[in-house]
Amino acid sequence: MVFNKVTKRLDFPELEHRIQKFWNENDILAKYLVKNKGKKKWSFQDGPITANNPMGVHHAWGRTYKDIFQRYKTLKGFEQRYQNGYDCQGLWVEVEVERELGFKSKRDIEAYGIDRFVEKCRERVHKYSMIQTESSIRVGMWMDWGEWKTSMDDKDWLKKSHSYYTMSEINNYTIWHFLKKCHDRGFIYEGVDVMPWCARCGTAISDMEIATEGYKELTHKAVIVRFPITSPRYASGSSRRDQCGSKSILVKQNAK
Repeated sequence: MVFNKVTKRLDFPELEHRIQKFWNENDILAKYLVKNKGKKKWSFQDGPITANNPMGVHHAWGRTYKDIFQRYKTLKGFEQRYQNGYDCQGLWVEVEVERELGFKSKRDIEAYGIDRFVEKCRERVHKYSMIQTESSIRVGMWMDWGEWKTSMDDKDWLKKSHSYYTMSEINNYTIWHFLKKCHDRGFIYEGVDVMPWCARCGTAISDMEIATEGYKELTHKAVIVRFPITSPRYASGSSRRDQCGSKSILVKQNAK
């Protein structure tokens, strides 16, 4: 037999902490990260988890698979960066901060102050990236975490954590540099595409956002007729001026 027969009910939390203690006391992770230094490189780019809430079971599942691939390549003798990533952009963080502040529309952001709102988003990313890092360590994901326990007041907290953050200057400058190179080579052009649009947020939305945020396709039982505005007085009453300001929309609910 390769393994001893399990004769009693295991205490999995106790087992987890015992293994983590062994790794820490023997500096196992530090040795692992430099084990293949100088050897043939294998590049692994972590698809970043959104630093917006605590990790879910599906996140832990995905991170386990990522860790398996990297450990396998480490066993094969390849050198790697072991760099974790955190997604900090898009509607996910923004919408959660709006809910936290009790905002009802995007106009509330302007009234609150865009600079203050952006800072609140950064605070949320800082908070949950640390929580997710701790959870990742708990599930045994071996990455170069760096100094991840930091304060928001520490101006170098992004650098001290060896994970990459999509809101960092180096990430944004790299993207703009890449786009410039594409533009110089004539790869960027203006076109037309059809995509789902969030009227409240004023932006296109992804398939994932549609699936998880409660969006659904509806057939609205209404007649919508558009006419040119010939006089300002027609912009009141049953008419409602649209965002463009050049048309008036007349809506009659439940028209047959």
